This record gives sequence, structure tokens and C-alpha cells, in this order.
Amino acid sequence: MASGGGGGASVAALWSEVNRNGQNGDFTRALKTVDKILQISKDDITALHCKVVCLIQNGNFKEALSVINSHTKVLTGDSVSFEKAYCEYRLNRIENALKTIESASHQTDKLKELYGQVLYRLERYDDCLAVYRDLIRNSQDDYEEERKTNLSAVVAAQSNWERVVPENLGLQEGTYELCYNTACALIGQGQLNEALKILRRAEDLCRQSLSEDSDVTEEDIQAELAIIHGQMAYILQLQGHTEEALQLYNQIIKLKPTDVGLLAVIANNIITINKDQNVFDSKKKVKLTNADGVEHKLSKKQLQAIEFNKALLAMYTNQADQCRKISTSLQSQSPEHLLPVLIQAAQLCREKQHAKAIDLLQEFSEQHPASAAEIKMTMAQLKIAQGNITKACLILRSIGELKHKPGMPKSSVHLSLIREAANFKLKYGRKKDAISDLEQLWKQNPKDVHTLAQLISAYSLVDPEKAKVLSKHLPSSDSMSLKVDVEALENSHGATYIRKKGGKLTGENPLKEQKLPKNYDPKVTPDPERWLPMRERSYYRGRKKGKKKDLIGKGTQGTASSASSELDASKTVSSPPTSPRPGSASAVSASTSNIIPPRHQKPAGAPATKKKQQQKKKKGGKGGW
Repeated sequence: MASGGGGGASVAALWSEVNRNGQNGDFTRALKTVDKILQISKDDITALHCKVVCLIQNGNFKEALSVINSHTKVLTGDSVSFEKAYCEYRLNRIENALKTIESASHQTDKLKELYGQVLYRLERYDDCLAVYRDLIRNSQDDYEEERKTNLSAVVAAQSNWERVVPENLGLQEGTYELCYNTACALIGQGQLNEALKILRRAEDLCRQSLSEDSDVTEEDIQAELAIIHGQMAYILQLQGHTEEALQLYNQIIKLKPTDVGLLAVIANNIITINKDQNVFDSKKKVKLTNADGVEHKLSKKQLQAIEFNKALLAMYTNQADQCRKISTSLQSQSPEHLLPVLIQAAQLCREKQHAKAIDLLQEFSEQHPASAAEIKMTMAQLKIAQGNITKACLILRSIGELKHKPGMPKSSVHLSLIREAANFKLKYGRKKDAISDLEQLWKQNPKDVHTLAQLISAYSLVDPEKAKVLSKHLPSSDSMSLKVDVEALENSHGATYIRKKGGKLTGENPLKEQKLPKNYDPKVTPDPERWLPMRERSYYRGRKKGKKKDLIGKGTQGTASSASSELDASKTVSSPPTSPRPGSASAVSASTSNIIPPRHQKPAGAPATKKKQQQKKKKGGKGGW
């Protein structure tokens, strides 16, 4: 046995020391001893392999990869395929890791485990699912629970990002990770109440599991519960309980969790709650979405939603150039996506460039016919904002999809536009044209008595029988009776009679107690038309001609004010309160793109991050170091 280095210590003794340090988990000392062996034999394959393992366990992935790449003549074949792919994975060189795995001639279980992780990161969920199914079917070791957790994470991801209905995997929700992933899958399908119940179960299981370890503090438990509480807050936000959601989000931020992905999603969801209000808070929160490594923690749709909200925040804070930069970048990444062009149009409207905004939308609708209907509805709304109801109606008529659909889209914007069109037609006596719009509005909301009354009024001049049939849908007089507080009304400022101190109306001579006209004569019959305006009375003959003073100050030179009012469409019908303001846009609502990601176990060979967890599991690494 050769001797040398380390004061003449034998190589055998050095290997014994390496083995002892490895079993104790002291990879720093093991690495120093391996280097002594390599000083004696620089091309020792086993020593080089051990050095790579020690570097990986210490988190020195770049150095480990450098050792592999600089000793390709010695470390040949599949001897370090897993280690190389793992270093590439941890360095976020996902495509390189995929090539390394697929080029290996022998697919070991630990290489398959890593393959599943790589496919998950690449969002190739169908392929990933197949890998984990194969592993669960053909493996018999202590890591079945971790594989099931990963399998459930893939199903949850499909449910949220691809809208795939999750299949029943038959997995027992015995751990909080499994419960959490099940809840994520339910959120993707809109089953919020059921998801909330399972998240509460996950919370109980997590607390119970961690409390068994006496070394775990309440602070540690709260840190682990943060992701579960974040998902609960997201459900509350979707259900409209924004105050409760906001409180829970802020509590999590105060804990300062180390998961940058979790913090980024929570910050983004708070920004969606703030919308165009509290922008100072939003500007602080947006910094959390820019943390290093966020892009590797979230899905493409999550990252896209965050960028949309950054663009909107830039618009609300009058950073026009920044808004244009982000929205243009988003449009180049997804040319067919509606939001980037809508944000650009909203920014132009804020700058009072409505014509440019409409031109931009028109160009997009021509390039992307599939989105033309939605874009044209936005264009119509901009025309209404400008007071041009006629052009808005023309744009609506040009939407082919709306001409042949028996029902109505559920868009509140579209309903607002139809309401504007109907009011415009009624204003100018086009009741036949208005009937079609009113019928659609009433069918969309049969409880809308106002629309029904308008419809009956329109039909009364066109088809009285139809009006009579429709009138049966009006609510009964009993159901429409108003609950009036008579006492409060009588005591109001506008009461027209005098009350005694006791509150009773005097009954002896009420006429004497009320003010009557000075020229009142009880013997003369009052004019029956006295309640009508003078112009509408039967004996009105008009004013004498030649009084030009009546025209002074009533319109522009050469016109009368009444004529100019009729020609100005902006003075006829005002935009309904349900229509968004021109140039405004809401933050991307908290949808499944803002869901906190499913739990996914660390890939095989990942070094333990907490010594407490190592003591608890006592299983060693998956890679069989």
C-alpha cells in the first residue's frame, strides 16, 4: 500500500477517515482527506467520485461540475451521469440536465427520480406523470411516500395550469404534503370550500407532525405552515373576503419565510387586492416579486401574471415608459394574448390618446381574428367614453359572433354596451330596434324590473298583445310595496302640513292653517289644467313674434340650444355606472395563475437543509451517498 502525504499516513488510513467522516455527515473533513488521496494519486477514479459527492453535499455545485468536466477521460460512461445531471439541475440548467439524463445508457432509479423533477420544472406534466407511475410500480424502498407526494404535485399542476380534471389517484391523505397538493388540485377545479376543508386538515397534520420533535419551536412550525396559510388566504380572496385574505397575507410576510416563490405569489396577490388604490404599498410589495431565484420557483403562467401586474402598477404610478416596456415585452412573448395590448390601450387613454388606442386595438383584432369580439367590445366602450354612442353601436353590430348566438356573453362590459345601445335607440324613438336589445338584457337578468318595464313600453306601440303577455312577468303590487316610515316622513323637512305638539293633525279647520294663494276665491272653480306647464295647456297660443331676446345666450351663433343638444350624442345618454372608466384597468385578478405552487419533494441527492430534519428521518440521502 503506497504511503505519502498527511505526515506519511497510509492511503488505507486515509480511506478509513473518509468513510468515517462520510457516515458522520462531515463532508468538509471528508473532502480534505480525499484531496490528500488525490495528491498521492491524481487520477484515482474513486477519489474523484468521492470529491464530487462531497462538493455536492456541501452545496458547491459549480465546483463539482467543474471536477466532472475536467476529468472526462477518467470519469467516463455512466459513472457520474447522475451527479452531473444533478449539478446542472441545481444550477438551473434544466435543458442540460435533461440531455445528460437522456444520454445515459443505463437509467437507474435515482436517475429516474431526477428525470421526474426535470420534467416537472419543464412543465411536461404528462411525461412526468408517467415517470412517477413507473417508479411507484417498480420500486420497493423507503421513499414511496415522497414519490406519491410528487405524483400528487404533478396532478395538482395539471389541474391549475392546464385545466385538466384531476384523476383519483387513490392516495391516502396521510401527510400534510399530500393534503396540500389535493387542495391545490381542487382549487384548479373551482371547488374552493372543499379545498379549504382539506387545507385545514393539512394544517392539523403539519402541526401534529412537527410537534412530535421536541427541538422544533413554534416559530419553526409557523414557518412550515406559511405555505398552507397562504393558500387559505388565496381561497378567501377568490371568495371575496379580501380583508381577511389581506390580513393573512401580511401575517405570512412578517414571518419572513425563506421561500422566495411563496413571497412572490403573496406579494402579487396583495397587489391585485390593492388594484389602483394604495399604490405605495404595492410598490413595496412588487420588490418581493423581483427576488433572486423567483423565476425558477414559479410556473410560466404565474410569472406572466406577475409581469401583467407590474405593467398595470407602472401605469397607475404614471410610469408610462415602464408600462409600455413591460407590456411590449409580454406581447412579444405571447403575441396572441389579449392583456398586453389592452394594457397598452389603457395607457394611451390615460394620456388622452383615444384615437391611437382604438387604432392599436383595431390592428390587433385584424391580426388575431379569434380575439376580435373581445377587442371590438373594448373599442365600443372607448367610443362610449368619448360620447360617440352611434359609432359604438356600429362596432357592436360588426361583431359577427354576437349575431348568431342565442344567448349573451356574461361580460359585464358587454351588457353595459348593450344597455347603452338600447337607451340610445329609445331616446330617438327607434323602439323596434331597441326591442331586440332589451329582450336580450331581460333574458340575461329576468329579475331586472326596469328593463322589463322598458321592454313592455316599447312593445306597447308595436305589438300590444306581446306587451300584455310580458306584463304578467311584472311583480305584484304587494311585493313592490315600499316599507315607508310614516312617522319619519311626517317629521321630515319637506312636510307640508302643521302638526300639534302632541303629533296629531289638527282637524277643526285645516284650510285656515294652510297657506293659500292671495287671490284664492272659494266660489270660483279652479283651472283643471293648472298643474300642466303653460306650453301644454289647451288655451296656450304661444308667445308673440319678434322677441329676439329669447334667443340670447341660447346656443352658438345662428343655432338654437335645443337643436345643438339633439345633435350632441354625449348629452343624451350617460355611460352606465357599471362601465369601467376610460383608460382604467384592474390588476390581474387572483386566479389560478396566482395559486401558490403544489408541494414537490426535493430531488434525490439534495443535501438536508435542517439538521433537525436529518435527526428526525435518519434515512440518509436518496442518492445513496
